[in-house]
Amino acid sequence: MNVDVTTETVIRQPRDMVAAFAGDPTNAPSWYVNIVSVEWKTAPPIALGSQLAFVARFLGRELSYTYEVVEQAPGERLVMKTAEGPFPMETTYAWTTTSDGHTRMTLRNRGTPSGFSRLFTPLMKRAIRRANTKDLRALKELLERDASASSASA
Repeated sequence: MNVDVTTETVIRQPRDMVAAFAGDPTNAPSWYVNIVSVEWKTAPPIALGSQLAFVARFLGRELSYTYEVVEQAPGERLVMKTAEGPFPMETTYAWTTTSDGHTRMTLRNRGTPSGFSRLFTPLMKRAIRRANTKDLRALKELLERDASASSASA
């Protein structure tokens, strides 16, 4: 049984701005509820082959894992896979422009639990969907609030 969870939101900001912010892993702790820290294992900026060490809290446990960038189309798509860690996972960010010039961001997590964790796949799916929904809501609020503050001070 595989985990494959897709969530999305529309952010009232241009695609390039949303992609630049969300696609920079250094910003992840500011909008991912469960991400505690991110450390570059290769030199920034993000590029094919970049590796990043993440520390997260998920389902009451602290998890450490390393993502490697396996696909990158700046402003359109970013795909990272765990290079090591407890649960093989792939995370995809995709950004498209809506008809009104805003950004639709899609966040997809998929992987195959192994061993004992395989028993908890249905629970993990629900927890990932819940976390991703909160994360995208936080990202939306952060980017839309920052834009409101910028336009108010202009």
